[in-house]
Amino acid sequence: MDKLVIEGGVSLKGQVSISGAKNAALPLMAASLLASGKHTFANVPRLRDIRTMQVLLSNMGAVSEQGDRFELDTSDIRTFEAPYELVKTMRASVLVLGPLLARYRKARVSLPGGCAIGARPINLHLRGLQQMGVDIELDHGYVIASASRLRGAVISFDQVTVTGTENLMMAATLADGVTVLQNAAQEPEVVALAEYLNKMGARIEGAGTTEIKIDGVRELTPSDFTVIPDRIETGTYLAAAGITNGHLKLRGCRPDHLDAVIQHLAQAGLAIEAGQDSLEVRRVSKIRSVDVKTRPYPAFPTDMQAQFMALMALGDGVSLITEQIFENRFMHVLELKRLGAEIELEGRTAVVRGVRRLSGAQVMATDLRASASLVLAALAAEGVTEIHRIYHLDRGYETIEKKLAAIGAKVWREKT
Repeated sequence: MDKLVIEGGVSLKGQVSISGAKNAALPLMAASLLASGKHTFANVPRLRDIRTMQVLLSNMGAVSEQGDRFELDTSDIRTFEAPYELVKTMRASVLVLGPLLARYRKARVSLPGGCAIGARPINLHLRGLQQMGVDIELDHGYVIASASRLRGAVISFDQVTVTGTENLMMAATLADGVTVLQNAAQEPEVVALAEYLNKMGARIEGAGTTEIKIDGVRELTPSDFTVIPDRIETGTYLAAAGITNGHLKLRGCRPDHLDAVIQHLAQAGLAIEAGQDSLEVRRVSKIRSVDVKTRPYPAFPTDMQAQFMALMALGDGVSLITEQIFENRFMHVLELKRLGAEIELEGRTAVVRGVRRLSGAQVMATDLRASASLVLAALAAEGVTEIHRIYHLDRGYETIEKKLAAIGAKVWREKT
């Protein structure tokens, strides 16, 4: 097991190339099940979660290879199961449910259960599939699903669900008739999936709004697609420039996917200039304390809450950070306090009182974005910080220590 060692106190300066978004790549990989043949993707990040999805699809009979481009051949799918051993390590594995039902009319997928940041049940996925004519049985922790055919339906989500929107949108592409998803997720990753499905021959309208219409077709064909840039990685490096009083240029990103993040960082004292596919960021004042509430896109994302909290730990006053998406996404608080942050929890709100400095310590990552917050805090802290269990970090940040070292950070990876 690896740990990350960071000697803080260095202002980061230089350029960072943003990687492809894993949260866009994973549903695209699942969508390959909808059409037999070779699918080709560009800008797929080399991450642990990508490898997990590769293994899952390989178990079903798919053949994949990741070189300059990611090639995935689904010509010989033989099994229709997502086993617990894989689903437990990556909840996005459940995204194969919709495509398997659409193309093969059957699937056996492990229930994902809870995770480190809170329970995220798939009842909304299952309820929508039932409305489309799918018979569902829960047996020993597995969803056993089958259908003689899928039919279009009007499905209204009780709450916004990204994976639910993606799963049902994929299922509906090969259903009989029209499916309408109401209160649908609006994330850029949902839009990217719809664009790829349309390239394959699907008929989808409204992606990026709260209502998506899918007119089912008889068949889809493989295509090629470029994965969109990772907006959360982009936001993390913006915050890194702020917390270290640095000056960075981020290349290969999508500024239009980060409006809420950029707005809050600007209020916190960062000057951010946006190009067509780039962002330049520097801090122009002391870090100002800013309140934030997480909400579904296009509002401030829950996946940036921990990183923003690390920045607010050095703010000039009191910041109220309210988590409205997941009920247990404050586990990084105790670890940030080990570095000297002053944070108290009041229900779903973290009260962050800015301090003059943070100091290095040994800390432990508890989930992916918590890992990123500890990296940011360590970059600003005096002395050396050791971050343990960074396998969480490897799930979502491609070669983070190399990218940070290239812009001046004193950071290295060690075996424990």
